[in-house]
Amino acid sequence: MSLTAFGLIILAGLIHAGWNIVAKRAGGDSRFAFFTSVLNMVVWAPLGWWLGRDVVPLWGPKEWGIVALSGVLHVLYFVVLLRGYRKADLTVVYPLARGTGPLLSSMIAITFLGESLSALGALGIAAVVGGVFLIAGGVNLLRTAAKEQSARARIHKGMFYGVLTGVFIASYTVVDGYAVKIMLMSPILVDYMGNILRIMLLAPVALRKPAELKALWKVQWKYALAVAVVSPIAYVLVLYAMQHAPMSHVAPAREVSMLFAALIGGHLLKEGDRKARICGAVLIAVGVTALGLG
Repeated sequence: MSLTAFGLIILAGLIHAGWNIVAKRAGGDSRFAFFTSVLNMVVWAPLGWWLGRDVVPLWGPKEWGIVALSGVLHVLYFVVLLRGYRKADLTVVYPLARGTGPLLSSMIAITFLGESLSALGALGIAAVVGGVFLIAGGVNLLRTAAKEQSARARIHKGMFYGVLTGVFIASYTVVDGYAVKIMLMSPILVDYMGNILRIMLLAPVALRKPAELKALWKVQWKYALAVAVVSPIAYVLVLYAMQHAPMSHVAPAREVSMLFAALIGGHLLKEGDRKARICGAVLIAVGVTALGLG
């Protein structure tokens, strides 16, 4: 992997972890995703118009089809992620979400595409499993008494939503990677035009109860604006990195964002078992990187 791609991934990881902290604090649902998408469209409209004015009119069914699929997958990802943040701790949901995608990609390749698993890859899987165990509570979770059932349930919910989010991460990574690497589409336009589709998909749900939407806007607009400004930067940096390095290397390497999330989230959000979860995040990061290299 080139230094350019590596630098893009590190910067993207820090930004990505930051906006996830903001989204967690917002405590929003699909309506927060709607706010974010609308503000995203407005804030980045000048750049989207400048880059797309001569390109987008030339798109055919294949280009629009890949953008539409990307938009749907991103909506599902963001809605499930936000729900996970409402139901569980960020330091459970986020590392599992970020670690599941590369793990699933590797397992599917081994099972269905006939790819072999090296010793390094096997160690990577073991590290991911160990990281998941630590984040879930480790030995302490197994020893949790019946009186702590609510804490157990919260961790289990975090695991469920984290893994489900990871499935959608793996899906949109493959789709968007194909768009920018094989179809040579602009990373910025793929993200921006996909975001417009996300607005159309979220609008029917968001606008169903106007009074509630207005009340939520007053509380959440600052969080939504922050996410709208920085989240596209993080993802576009990753897409540009994919143009300079193999996708199998970029996808695992971007999980460095889990380390930032575990450190920042544990400090700012005061979530429990901080040391164990940071250790788990480190193990997952090491594991998915080993999978990418192996």
